[in-house]
Parts: sequence; C-alpha cells; structure tokens
Amino acid sequence: MTIGSINPTKEKKSRKSKQLIVDEKSPLLPTKHGEESGFDEFNGASFSGAVFNLSTTIVGAGIMALPATMKVLGLILGIAMIIFMAFLTESSIELLLRFSRTSKSVSYGGLMGDAFGKYGRMLIQLCVLVNNIGVLVVYMIIIGDVLSGTTSDGVHHAGVLEGWFGVQWWNGRFVILLITTLVIFAPLASLKRIDSLRYTSALSVALAVVFLVIMVGITLFKLVDGSILMPRLLPNVTDLTSFLNLFTVVPVLVTAYICHYNVHSIDNELEDNTQIKAVVRTSLALCSSVYVMTSLFGFLLFGDATLDDVLANFSTDLGIPFGTLLNDAVRVSYAAHLMLVFPIIFFPLRLNLDGLLFPSARPLASDNLRFASLSIGLISVTFLGANYIPSIWDAFQFTGATAAVCIGFILPAAITLRDRYGIATNRDKTLSIFMIVLAVFSNMVAIYSDAYALFKNGPSHRE
Repeated sequence: MTIGSINPTKEKKSRKSKQLIVDEKSPLLPTKHGEESGFDEFNGASFSGAVFNLSTTIVGAGIMALPATMKVLGLILGIAMIIFMAFLTESSIELLLRFSRTSKSVSYGGLMGDAFGKYGRMLIQLCVLVNNIGVLVVYMIIIGDVLSGTTSDGVHHAGVLEGWFGVQWWNGRFVILLITTLVIFAPLASLKRIDSLRYTSALSVALAVVFLVIMVGITLFKLVDGSILMPRLLPNVTDLTSFLNLFTVVPVLVTAYICHYNVHSIDNELEDNTQIKAVVRTSLALCSSVYVMTSLFGFLLFGDATLDDVLANFSTDLGIPFGTLLNDAVRVSYAAHLMLVFPIIFFPLRLNLDGLLFPSARPLASDNLRFASLSIGLISVTFLGANYIPSIWDAFQFTGATAAVCIGFILPAAITLRDRYGIATNRDKTLSIFMIVLAVFSNMVAIYSDAYALFKNGPSHRE
C-alpha cells in the first residue's frame, strides 16, 4: 500500500521549521508555540507513537460489526471489500496531505477554510463534533453494557461485574460509568499533546489483538474438534430483496477506517514530517490485518449465527472448556480497549469545539481555563448522553454515519475537485467523483435501513 509522494523533497523538517506556517486559529490540531505552550522539551513524536495513535483512531467499536458483513457478503467478497476500503482511505488521506502541503495548511479545518472559506472550516468542525460525540457516547454505552449489563425489551443481560459479584450498588451502570469517567477518561483527557497518548494507544491496540488471539484460539479448537461448518464464500443472492440486502453493509465498511480528523495533529507532532506517509501506510496495514482476521475467524466461529455486534455472541455458551472464562476475557479486554480509545477520539473533538466557539482566541493549549472548561463540558455531555438518553443509539446511527463519510470521503473529494492550486490530476478527479458517489450511496442505504428498522420496531431503550 502506498500513498504516493506527499512532499517532493527528502529534506527532514523539524518542528521548529514547521512553526513558520502554523495558523493559530486553525482547529483540528495542537499548534506548536514553543515557550508559550510550555512544550520546549518536546522534540517531536516518534514513528511508533504516531502509528499507535492513528491505529487507535481507526480501530474502535466498528470492528465488532465486521464479522456480520461476512454473513451478508460471504468471505471472499467481504475480505476483498475490507482491503479495497483500506486502499480507498489511503487515497483520500493522500489527497488531504498533498493539498495541505501545497496550501501550507496544518489542519483539516485550515485546509477546508483555504478551499471554501469560513463556512467550509465550520462545516468540517461540525462534522467532527457530530461524529466524535456520537462515537464517544456509543463507546460509553458499550462499556456500561459489558461491565454492568443492560435491559432491553424487559430482558436483562448481566454484565461481567454482575456475573462475578452479583447485583451491587457499585456495579450499576451509573456508578460504573461515573468511576470510569473520573478515574480513566478525565485524566487522559487532560493531556495537551496527542503524542502523550502513545502508550495508552499501544495498550489499546494490544488489547484489540488480545481479543483477536482469543477468538482465533477458540476457532482453531473448534475446527480441530470438527464442530465448525464450511462458511459461505460468496453472497447468497436469490431475488431482488437479497440483492439489495448486500448494500446494507456498505456503511459499516465505508466508515471502518475513518481517522482523517487526527492525521494533521499526528503529522504536526512528528519530528520528521516526511514520515507521515509511512505512518499512514503502516497504520492502515495493521488495522486492515486486524479487520480481516477478526472478520474471518469471527464468521468461521459463529457462522450464520453471527450477530450484528459479534461481542454479543460471547455472552452465550461457546461449548468449549473454560468457555465462561474466555467469554469474560474477551468482553473485559474489549471494554478496556474502548476506554483507551476514548481520549484519542476526544482530542480532536475538544479542538474543534474550541475552533467553533473561540475562532480568534489564543491557542487552546496555552489557556488552562478554556482547556479545562471545554474538557469538563464535553465529558459531562458524553456521560449524560450515555446514561439518560434512551434512543441515543438510534439518533447517532443517522448523524454519525453522515458526518463520518463527509470527513472521510466527501470533503477530501470536494477539496480535490475545487483544485484551487491546479495540482489535481484527471485520476484524482475521477477518484474524487467515485468517493462522493460511494459516500452518498452509503448514506442513503444507512438512512433508509435505519429509518425502516426504527419505524418498524420503535426506538431502542436501554436501562
């Protein structure tokens, strides 16, 4: 996987040289202000730290929906689509970075402002706000479900802590999420540089790998045992309805690699910013490998019984020795993974809200009161949303998918077609048109399928 030449020179650029082009009003990145920001001792992010941060941005809750796409598409077409979307995501990021270099923009918001003016900058800020708030609320809901259980349609599904200790006052959803927020989310959200999250990001990726290793081990055990049937290799299309059903997985695949809102922040903190193309390539290769393995072994293990969220399959009897212990290990490792993903998604959320509310203020990192106020406010909104809004999941199935495809495909394509500096090739413009068509189509499918399910079944209520 390659993303082409982003900068024609091989010259190493230090953080000091990049200070010359920093736009203090640009959102989506922590600008570098030397003594003013108090970061003099920071000599630049490492390659590995950048890879872990970008990989953590990519691998979130969406990984759990990928095995279900195999049930619809079959293994061959499903895996091919996962790999294809990795290449398409790489192309969209390459376009962003190439136009950023040309326009001397150091943020996604700055690039949109350069191409479309103030309203373009505000549009990307709003998209990141909608997408990231939705993602963080869903993460918190999943953490609550896994640890303290959930009640749906009058049926209670016990959480891990309820299974271990029984129903206690301290393992209810509200208390668990409050403790998680105060002990984990708040301290990590107080860090002012994205590179400071490199160790938690590495641990987050490791936990996702732990989940994968356990699933692979269970699958191999059952393969040897002879209890796994031959999986479907190709989609089962028998009529128009089954054909149209193939497109319901498009939104999951299209949004699987959305990480564009953190690319500039990671690039700005690299000591050698020519490494960003290798960072993107390595992160996408790592994440696509995890995605392919999770999809393959998840579908092999559960077959046509694979649920939309494969994590739910691990609340049933696996029919193997130590099955209960392995179920709990999978669920706990994944909940811990999401806890560590939270701050890497929160980082651009705070910067974009600051850009919307205080576009002319001094850099956020140098204003402790503003930094703390925005952090506390956003964490509070996320916490309250996860606890008190019963249909929040349904709402963000609409807004989250729409904002995500705008961030990942529609806006990079629009910047390319705008081509303010005349650097876009015919291939770039053809690719951009394809990305817009794909994104709009996936949105239409997502909105139709979610609206149909919502009106047919009513909003989901979680307690």
